[in-house]
Amino acid sequence: MEVVHRDKTLRRRLELVLRWFLHLYWRFARGLTMGVRAVVLDGDGRVFLVKHSYVAGWHLPGGGVEVGETAGDALRRELMEEGRIAFETPVLHGLFFNRHVSRRDHVAVYVVRHFTQDRAPEPNREIVACGFFAPDALPPDTTQGTRRRIAEVLGRAPPSPTWV
Repeated sequence: MEVVHRDKTLRRRLELVLRWFLHLYWRFARGLTMGVRAVVLDGDGRVFLVKHSYVAGWHLPGGGVEVGETAGDALRRELMEEGRIAFETPVLHGLFFNRHVSRRDHVAVYVVRHFTQDRAPEPNREIVACGFFAPDALPPDTTQGTRRRIAEVLGRAPPSPTWV
């Protein structure tokens, strides 16, 4: 039990250091950081989540918008990379200030209800697990921001201007 606690504490510290270095780099490479995420809902109302190798918890699929890339293009790329999901028309849910990452980070969240997934992706260096989950049965370590966005999309919580 103590070993597991130590491993989680060490992992959390490593995540914070990695995040600090990445944002230090981004501060000089980019004036503002922008990300995209998607609440992907299947025909049964289940939401698609991913678990990354480099950060704890389950998250909505998505990632950073690269220089010269539109938010829509970034969303299309990220959903294909993380879930092998091709979508038709996403609907913008909102733009959120993510002060937990940095004072310059914003995340555009889209809702995707019409999509195809040819097969679930195999675990890899970035995505160690993924799947569809009922909103009332999310994995215990689903992040608070992820839970909040899902609740907003489903009309269970009012929209917030910030990530949490």
